[in-house]
Amino acid sequence: MSVVRFVARPLLATGFIASGVDRLRNANDTAAQLRPTLERARGLVPSAAPVFSNELLVARVMGATQVGAGVLLGLGKFSRIAALALAVTSALNAVVEYKEADASSPEAKKARRNQLLKNLSLMGAVLLASVDTAGKPGLAWRAEHLATDTRKSAKAMTKDARKRMKKADKAVRNAASDVVGS
Repeated sequence: MSVVRFVARPLLATGFIASGVDRLRNANDTAAQLRPTLERARGLVPSAAPVFSNELLVARVMGATQVGAGVLLGLGKFSRIAALALAVTSALNAVVEYKEADASSPEAKKARRNQLLKNLSLMGAVLLASVDTAGKPGLAWRAEHLATDTRKSAKAMTKDARKRMKKADKAVRNAASDVVGS
C-alpha cells in the first residue's frame, strides 16, 4: 500500500465513523430527520415500504453501516466495498441534510449550500476510493484477461487436437495399407 493510501483512507474514514457513532447514539433524532425522505421513498418504491416504514431501524442500520464500512476503509480491508457502502450513506445523508437545513435567510441558504457541497465532495471521495484498485487489477480487467487466455488456450488445444488427428489418421492408413498390402 502506498503512503498516500495508508494516510488518506483512515483520514477519509474518520468522519464517517464519527458520524455513524453519532447516529447510533442519537438514533431517534436521526429517525426524525429521515422520516420525510423515507416517506417519499415509500411512495416511489412501494415494494420497499416494509423496509422504509421503520425509520429507527433505518437510522441504526445507516449508523452501523457508516461505522463498519469506515473501519474497514480505514484498515484497508474490503476497502472498495466499504467505500461503495459509504457512498450510498453519503448520498442519503446529503439528501436528508439538504431537506432539513434552514433556508430562511441568505446566510442560512449559504450554509445549506456549503453543507451540500461538503457532502457531495465526500461522496466523490468515497466513490474514487470504491474504484481504487491499489495497483492491482480490478475484477473487470481480470475477467477480460481470463476470457482472452481461455480463448487462446482453447484455440491451441484445437490446433493440437487437429495435429494429433492427422497423425492418427496417417498411422491408421499406414496400418491399413500394411494389412491390405497395397
